[in-house]
Amino acid sequence: MDEGKAQKQFESALKTYHQSFETFFIAKLLGLEFSYEENGCVVTFPVEDFLFNPQGTFHGGMLATVMDISMGHLINHEIGKPGFTLEMKNQFLRPLTKGPASCKGSFIRKGRSISFLESHVWDANKKLVAHGTSTWKMGD
Repeated sequence: MDEGKAQKQFESALKTYHQSFETFFIAKLLGLEFSYEENGCVVTFPVEDFLFNPQGTFHGGMLATVMDISMGHLINHEIGKPGFTLEMKNQFLRPLTKGPASCKGSFIRKGRSISFLESHVWDANKKLVAHGTSTWKMGD
């Protein structure tokens, strides 16, 4: 693990984060970049070894976090209010070892109080790495 890079990333996140969408601490720590398209929030991110599991691949919990973030940011972007994850199911299809990677959150069904979303993660070669589905309580 590149400890110097990990420390630099952590310190940069501490200095530059703001507790709001796209700039909160975890987004800064993971190096997330956001863009939006019709029915989609695309999150690109580097694959850093300081986020690897003992098997030498990007940790599944980090992938789940990025998928959750892509869906939550899409809700905020489209609705103008935050949503709250009620349930999430993830499938990990292949290991992620090199980046950059990309993730896209999209609506399956948008409701007034409950919505269903999904998210996909692709590696640098555009191979599907993970897929997640979730149920969200829409913000009031």
